[in-house]
Amino acid sequence: MTDPDRLWDSPEPESSYDVVIVGGGGHGIATAYYLAKNHGITNVAVLEKGWLAGGNMARNTTIIRSNYLWDESAGIYEHALKLWEGLEEDLGYDVLFSQRGVLNLAHSLQDVRDSVRRVNANRLNGVDAEWLDPAQVKEVCPIVDIRQDSRYPVLGATYQPRAGIAKHDYVAWGYARAASAMGVHFIEHCEVTGIEVVDGRVRAVHTTRGRIAAGRVALSAAGHSSVVAGMAGLRLPVQSHPLQALVSELLEPVHPTVVMSNAVHVYVSQAHKGELVMGAGIDTYNSYRQRGAFHIIEQQMAAALELFPIFARAHVLRTWGGVVDVTPDASPIVGLTPVGGMYVNCGWGTGGFKATPGVGWCYAHTIAHDEPHPLNAPFTLERFTTGALVDEHGAAAVAH
Repeated sequence: MTDPDRLWDSPEPESSYDVVIVGGGGHGIATAYYLAKNHGITNVAVLEKGWLAGGNMARNTTIIRSNYLWDESAGIYEHALKLWEGLEEDLGYDVLFSQRGVLNLAHSLQDVRDSVRRVNANRLNGVDAEWLDPAQVKEVCPIVDIRQDSRYPVLGATYQPRAGIAKHDYVAWGYARAASAMGVHFIEHCEVTGIEVVDGRVRAVHTTRGRIAAGRVALSAAGHSSVVAGMAGLRLPVQSHPLQALVSELLEPVHPTVVMSNAVHVYVSQAHKGELVMGAGIDTYNSYRQRGAFHIIEQQMAAALELFPIFARAHVLRTWGGVVDVTPDASPIVGLTPVGGMYVNCGWGTGGFKATPGVGWCYAHTIAHDEPHPLNAPFTLERFTTGALVDEHGAAAVAH
């Protein structure tokens, strides 16, 4: 990935930075931007083993929403959504943010009960949310099959009008260009091979391009967080799984919103160019492969065609997979670690993209002040010993 307006830096021998961020994806880039903008910390290096934003940031389905059940989740995702709403003006860069709304379908009585509960919880947290009956669902998205004799009858749906999509690579470049203009360094093709810890405190990172001294090290390597943390002797309660998605050929505009279904675990939107963007559930097998299994895509397509018969003649253009970190409670880990000067941001599962501005903001605060921001304070490592879990498994109508 080459930006004609910018030649990415190479580390000088024995170079030194106040903060080294491991991972040049959306979260790492956004964190660097907010470190510079909000805290005046510009002696920052973002290290990326591949090319900038070429990992999960390039493999997601671009869905943005904040209608999560639990207060802790709603807090950080709603903060992110508010930042999304002003992001283009803030960065001076078009990210194609489109607030077209998101529907979370209910197919059973238990789905209905859970969905209405979540709508009420959202409203109490100041998050826009509505409950729609089948006819209203059809008004928002005419191509959804709402016949009650269908395989997955639609009994209603939650609706968040402010939700939507954005173009993932534009988001990455907008943040990177703005951060670079403030002095942040981005170092591509620079894989971290070791983390130097002396007397319980991080001192440097060792890379394929040399040793880089660091006052603080912030981990933000989606899908590989446990590997990098292990270099400092830290074990994280995460597992890595492949996550698949696909796009269709280009079509005329047919799908005006985002539709998600927890029961069949399929979600679909239409990108700005016209392709249908569909996602499935994670592969249950642990793996670092950036590809998935055919049977998951097959099940996903079968469910999608039941909900959207109009898609029967569409052709799959390509499929791909990313690698996501999953925690025991399906919520992220953002905060300090037992290693002095080292911080961790991981475990977002399938919710990472939508959180990008919010976690970048909060993670930068955590690094700058050596203490969590109030919005990410519930997501520290300590919750796995205290039992104060934020269990979003099935609570937020698909954890995406």
